Amino acid sequence: MKILSIETSGKICGISILEDKNVIKEITLNSGLTHSETLMPIIKQAFDEFDMKINDIDLIVCDKGPGSFTGIRIGIATAKAFSDSLDIRTIGVSSLEAICYNVNETGVICSLIDARNNNCYWCIYENVNGKYLLRRNFDINNIDDILNELKNLNLEYNLIFTSDGTIPHKEKIIKIFPKSKFYEEDISPTKLALCGLVHLDCDKTNQDLSPMYLRKSQAEIVLEEKQNAKKD
Repeated sequence: MKILSIETSGKICGISILEDKNVIKEITLNSGLTHSETLMPIIKQAFDEFDMKINDIDLIVCDKGPGSFTGIRIGIATAKAFSDSLDIRTIGVSSLEAICYNVNETGVICSLIDARNNNCYWCIYENVNGKYLLRRNFDINNIDDILNELKNLNLEYNLIFTSDGTIPHKEKIIKIFPKSKFYEEDISPTKLALCGLVHLDCDKTNQDLSPMYLRKSQAEIVLEEKQNAKKD
C-alpha cells in the first residue's frame, strides 16, 4: 500500500510518501510562504523524484487539526480533491494525536499546541508499549487551567509534554512538574502517516476528514460581536 501524508496544520508544510510503513520520501518546508504556494510543488517534487503519479497512491492521510484554520483547509481541500477525482481513500488524523508519535518512550503524554493568548489545544495520551491510548479528550483551555487539571490527576508517571505549546510555558510547567520531559519537535508527516495506519488497522469510526477546529475562527468571533452589537 502506498500512502501520501499531508501536514499543513502549523508552520511546517510537509508531505511523506510511504510503502506500507517504509518511508519513500519526506519533505518538510518552512519557507515563510503560504501552504497554498508550497504544498502542490513539494508533492510534485516527490512524485517526480520517484517517477510516481497520484494514481499510484492507495491512501491519503491528512492532518485535520486543530491548528491554523487556513492551513487545515488547504490540506483537507487538496486531499479531498485527489480523493474525489481518483476515488482514493482518505483518513483524517488530529494533530494532537499525531504529535504524540514523536514520543517513543512509555509514559503519559500531554500534547500542547499553542492557540495564542495563553491558550492551548490539548489532550492526554498514554504510550503503553507503543500503543497510544487517549486518556483525556481534545480541548482548548488556558494554560493555567490545563496545569491545574493535570496536577489534580495524581499521575503515576512523570509527564511528557510535546508540541509548540510547551515552548512559551516551559518555565511554568517545570515549576509545577519539575521532572517533566519535553519533546518540542514539529509534527512529522511520516508519523502522521503511521498514526493514520493505526486508525486504518483498528477500523476506527473517527477516520473522517472533517476539520477539527475546537474553537471559532477570528472572523466568526468578529461577526458574532457585530451581530450582538446590532441587537443591543
